[in-house]
Amino acid sequence: MALMTPSEAMVETLRTEGVTVVPGIVGSAFMDALDLFPDAGIRFLAVRHEQTAGHMADAYARVTGIPGVCIGQNGPGVTNMVTSIAAAYMGHSPVVLLSPAAGTAAVGLDGFQEADQMSIFSSITKAQIQVSRPDRIAEAIRTAFRIALAERGPVQVDIPRDFFYGEADFEILAPERYRVAARGAGDEHQLDRAAEVIAAARNPVIIAGMGVVDAGAIDDVRALAEYLGAPVATSYLHNDAFPADHPQAVGPIGYQGSKAAMRLLKEADVVVALGTRLSTFGTLPQYGIEYFPKAAKIVQVDVNYRQLGRVWPIEVGVIGDAAAATRAIFRRLEARDGQGAGAGEDRLARIHQAREEWRAERADNASSGAVPISPQRMLAELARSLPGDAAISTDIGNICSAANGHLEFTQPRKFLAALSFGNCGFAYPAALGAKLAAPGSPAVALVGDGAWGMSLHETMTAVEEDLPVMAVVANNQQWGAEKRNQVDFYDDRYVGVDIGREHGGFRFAEIASAMGAEGIRVEDPGDLAEAFAQGLGSDRPTVVEVMVDPEELAEPFRRDALKLPVRHLDRYSHLAAREQALATN
Repeated sequence: MALMTPSEAMVETLRTEGVTVVPGIVGSAFMDALDLFPDAGIRFLAVRHEQTAGHMADAYARVTGIPGVCIGQNGPGVTNMVTSIAAAYMGHSPVVLLSPAAGTAAVGLDGFQEADQMSIFSSITKAQIQVSRPDRIAEAIRTAFRIALAERGPVQVDIPRDFFYGEADFEILAPERYRVAARGAGDEHQLDRAAEVIAAARNPVIIAGMGVVDAGAIDDVRALAEYLGAPVATSYLHNDAFPADHPQAVGPIGYQGSKAAMRLLKEADVVVALGTRLSTFGTLPQYGIEYFPKAAKIVQVDVNYRQLGRVWPIEVGVIGDAAAATRAIFRRLEARDGQGAGAGEDRLARIHQAREEWRAERADNASSGAVPISPQRMLAELARSLPGDAAISTDIGNICSAANGHLEFTQPRKFLAALSFGNCGFAYPAALGAKLAAPGSPAVALVGDGAWGMSLHETMTAVEEDLPVMAVVANNQQWGAEKRNQVDFYDDRYVGVDIGREHGGFRFAEIASAMGAEGIRVEDPGDLAEAFAQGLGSDRPTVVEVMVDPEELAEPFRRDALKLPVRHLDRYSHLAAREQALATN
């Protein structure tokens, strides 16, 4: 025990946890603790909007595997992080949100910057700890780190601003004294059943999800796949959960994913889902293919019992670590007579055929020399330009989702997508967080011009903080995914989808240059490779603005959630005439 101020106890706990960077915006509520950051070896990274701080902490956690930390001023500073904390919650990303709160003497008096911060975050955090006394601040932060790692999600620590002051005796514990990282393989009986079901399969398919990355289980999945001769698909937007250069890798399922993965999954009699929740949106029909095999037996392994059988009924569920469980199942298979029934030249040939057919289809789509530039050509050139250690983040929307079928990874923790919360404004802050987490590797953000409007201000952050991240902004002067919906369901009546078109469009490369970054505008597909090489090789933040074809739209994004319109009032009846005729026919 040692006499400290609560601010010292908080900062020492962060330091002991290995925290070296905390993004946020300066505020008087936590300034006493902030004053200690430099001498504790903690970098306070000043952003332009607190949503960015949450996304940076999220991406930092995904790349490093350890919790990211963010902080902001009480009231509006903390509420500005709602979107990014919700995204981390849906993405199962361990983030610790330090939320300074109104002083205890002013609570309930509608004081300056007062908000009920606990209620606001209650549904988007794994746990909330409200510091009840100044001498419990270190304990609260320890609890937050323990739960964030154990339950894979954000945890909020709410600290009344007057609790940073005073003094008390504190004990700063080493992390191994209050949390354990190791997880077990699961119930022995369920593991036996899993091996039995898999051994009897004729066409097993493995789906690797984020849990495989978190558990460091890629080598274990590789060994199991090779033993079974099974194709390995990755779950939606987790393209880095299995190396794409492995001959049995068939790419991601889900929206705009790999047709090879979908065709092979459709043929499966057993699905081995490792570290994936098999989400509703991530298993919807795509390209007109009803690919998820409803009659197949599912063996699902997940560390979170809530995810087992949540969307798809399972034959066997194993609550366990993806690496430990996969090894345990593999040992049981090896102990049985013979190899897995999926092994054999015919099976491997079928995998190779599906892979090559999908690659050929992508190559055809990406060969266009048209101007404006085809998004498919842009994505193909970008994929070719990325070195193996590059991290790439994608936003939400038409072009970014199309990247799901083009981006391939040979290393884990390199693909950072907005995932199922699907908020705009994620990609660029995530790329900044990835650069913080791995300074020696390139970090790239892929953004549509709509989403770029929600994050372009952080170019100033990248310049000020010396983060040489490349943003690739696909400029088609529209919200492309929503335009596709208005094409398909609303007879090409466009409302709210155009971005700056009436004014000749916005020149994002020039805006970036005005902020002190390097701006490159690309209008000819022949210039893409050079522009990407320049951006990746630059020691300055770079915005590569690519003028893409507004007429080339991706697959419908939410056809499952839209219907042809019905209009009853005379004022609007003409709007549904075409749609009603289509429905009748």
